[in-house]
Amino acid sequence: MAAVPTLTADGVERATPPGDAPIAEVAGGVTGVGHALAERATTTNWVCSPLSLAYAFAMARAGAGGETAAEIDRVFGFPEHGLHGAFNAIAQATATAHVRVANGLFTQHGLPVGAAFLETLAAHYGSGVHPVDFGRDGAEVINAWVHDATAGRIPRLFDALSPQTLLVLANAIYLKAEWRHPFEPAATANEHFAAAGGPVRVPMMHLDADIAYAAGPGWQAVELPYKDADLAMRLIVPADDQAPDALLAPDLLAAVTRSLAPVYVRLAMPRFDYGSHIDLVPPMKALGLRTVFEAGADLGGIRPGLRIDGAVQRATITVDEWGTEAAAATGLMSLTSWRPPPTVAVSADVPFAFAITHPPTGVPLFAGIVGDPSDTTGGRQQPPR
Repeated sequence: MAAVPTLTADGVERATPPGDAPIAEVAGGVTGVGHALAERATTTNWVCSPLSLAYAFAMARAGAGGETAAEIDRVFGFPEHGLHGAFNAIAQATATAHVRVANGLFTQHGLPVGAAFLETLAAHYGSGVHPVDFGRDGAEVINAWVHDATAGRIPRLFDALSPQTLLVLANAIYLKAEWRHPFEPAATANEHFAAAGGPVRVPMMHLDADIAYAAGPGWQAVELPYKDADLAMRLIVPADDQAPDALLAPDLLAAVTRSLAPVYVRLAMPRFDYGSHIDLVPPMKALGLRTVFEAGADLGGIRPGLRIDGAVQRATITVDEWGTEAAAATGLMSLTSWRPPPTVAVSADVPFAFAITHPPTGVPLFAGIVGDPSDTTGGRQQPPR
């Protein structure tokens, strides 16, 4: 496939993030959304990227107003000021040899989009406009972009897109990093794992190392750092029967952060390799994000008359003795147009006339008067004058 042309806002370069960007506030909100989605997970193994989801809706927020903007802010905990600068700062801080963050705006050929919206995406999200033909190959083009942005980990984001699609906002995140303290492959052995459906035997990895450890009521945690990167996996294990989604609660994760301290740890954990495909609309509506999906959504900064018709995320993760490879892609798609309220109203609730005509010739094939629709006999014959 030929390269997809990208149009950038004239004269707009990637902005330098402000030193006081509200990164902590954004991080707290994104953590909360991730926990809320985990509570609503419907599969035994589940993985998502709260950050990828937040990036997609932050871009939509750049063109939102009114109650639509207010709902996005409430659900994601977005700050009142500095939102886009914070996401710019996060992207530039995390984008290293180990992490890629990509944002994309795909529009139907010829579709006009708000200038201020395009400037925000160019300055803070590094995204231009990719014109596509949704009636021909829009899904194929976006899937190729996702495949490239995730090093092939996610071969496609969309199975299909409606030919009536006008615009898609997409984010992709890819991570590949080696452990600072790799597990010893020779020590990996099939061992017992107390799965939800009953005990199973899985390849269990083993590590003895000085790593950060924390413990609290009903949980233990370790931090596994990655080599040559400001990245780490925090593994939280219940010490009782609490559900694993509860271990992603923001308060508990904050307690883990406060309590971590170096300890010589003997760790056993399984290899794992799986993916998730999440329809984001039901859980986001349950969290209170509603108007953006409805007729009357205020996304006028992007284009008047738009709403988000669908939102999906695909994510994958592989963890083995040497490190982690993970990817996620989120798409807000279809953003299809809705008709504004009619400017003229006609109510045939009084006696009226009709004519069935042949417009090319103007000949009336039938003509009539409806004076009482409840009378099926045709009414009383009027006497001749």
